[in-house]
Amino acid sequence: MPCRIPKKIAMINDIAGYGRCSATESIPIISAMKVQVCPVPTSLFSNHTGFPVHFMHDCTPYLRDYLAKWKELGFRFDGIYCGFLGSAEQIGIVQEFLAGWPDVPFILDPVMGDHGKPYRTVTPEHCEGLKSLLSRAAIITPNITEACLLTDTPYRESGWKRDELCLLARQLHAMGPDKVVITGLRENEDYINFISERTDGLTTEVNRTHSAGHSWHGTGDIFASIIAADAVNGVPFGESVEKAASFVRTCISASIRLGIPEQEGVCFENFLALLADGSFPSGKTDVE
Repeated sequence: MPCRIPKKIAMINDIAGYGRCSATESIPIISAMKVQVCPVPTSLFSNHTGFPVHFMHDCTPYLRDYLAKWKELGFRFDGIYCGFLGSAEQIGIVQEFLAGWPDVPFILDPVMGDHGKPYRTVTPEHCEGLKSLLSRAAIITPNITEACLLTDTPYRESGWKRDELCLLARQLHAMGPDKVVITGLRENEDYINFISERTDGLTTEVNRTHSAGHSWHGTGDIFASIIAADAVNGVPFGESVEKAASFVRTCISASIRLGIPEQEGVCFENFLALLADGSFPSGKTDVE
């Protein structure tokens, strides 16, 4: 088996002790894809907020000092991946951090809301802060709710036409990122990921995956983690989106068959080997 020094990703995200999401998914997934994960915890949760109660510890008071030591020690990264940020203040700290690594690819999952509604922590100030982060991002992975919030576009659950998605993508590109994938679009029995890349012009394509069932907690984190690992490994963007979508569908399908409660998230652990050995083929949709 060929062996090489793994590339490194600084991963800025929250940690939930129970319920598969955020860092508890990102660390094993990115590691399985042969990339070293260097976590930056933004918040600590006893469990994700989809449960009736939870404990949350805000890491904002320690975040600047945490990152300052990395700078002092001269650590280098091949990519920076950012997920959940709990406040506008955290966004400002991340902007300061990014200034120290101007040439490192920044992959942003702008966690803001779902099903047309912003999360309760997302204030207008928070939204404006995330818009400013887009100016530094190479890749962003918003769902359709987040794409609408970032572009001040009226949201609707379905019925998006290609020219409307192209307009959304152009507005997001204008804020900075060269690669955009808008996720969470539903069309009949399929999920749609709208992919847009800005090179000499604008190239768009649609990734279509047959639905394995309803949406689950944490699948967006899985999707973005695969995109981030592939980005530092030099995998073409469209290929990476197809892999991420197929992997998520595989995990959902297996979780439904196994009777896993939706709150616990999908059983991605069963399929890490597919990512580790690179055997996950294009268009794969299920594993028995």
